[in-house]
Amino acid sequence: MKFYRLIILLIVIIGASSAKAQVNGVSVKMPVLGKNDTIRVAGTNDNGEMIPWIALREVVIYGYRVFKSPAERLAYDRLRYNVMKVMPYALYAKRRYEQLEQELASTTDKKAQKKFVKQCDKEIKDMFNREIKELTITQGQILTKLIDRELGRTTYDIVKETKGGITAFLYQSVARVVGHNLKSKYDPQQERDIESIITSSGFYQ
Repeated sequence: MKFYRLIILLIVIIGASSAKAQVNGVSVKMPVLGKNDTIRVAGTNDNGEMIPWIALREVVIYGYRVFKSPAERLAYDRLRYNVMKVMPYALYAKRRYEQLEQELASTTDKKAQKKFVKQCDKEIKDMFNREIKELTITQGQILTKLIDRELGRTTYDIVKETKGGITAFLYQSVARVVGHNLKSKYDPQQERDIESIITSSGFYQ
């Protein structure tokens, strides 16, 4: 039995050596280099011919939009201004909420978790008192949608998860009075203009 195993092992070794010899025996045609060809690049063996290549960065091309009227162009410019105004707040909310989730997952101590939530709530309120309270109703509506876009959760859901259902209900009631809806969801198909503005803005480069 051991004798047969030895024979099989020898066959495998000889076969592998033969295959390696065949590969090494194939002549590869290298490109002709000029005196200024000093940059090392990658190469691919294509049927015996070595083809140099360089990986290029992705280039995104956007079509030039034609507006039907000056009023439509003005409306789009106003929308772009509003999106660019509130997008940093949505990205901040995303980073801060992700940090809060990591902090809550790091401990099972309810007291420590409440401390994390309170600290997050304080930071959000401080930012609200400094900057967000100056937003227009339209900008606030866009912000609630962008928070859903970035986090996959509506503002209402976030408040409900961190502060409870009663607080979320109260926040929603106040928001509705001033024209906001914390339950607003983001639909890329319905918000194609906003999506186009975001993807071409450079926020994710």
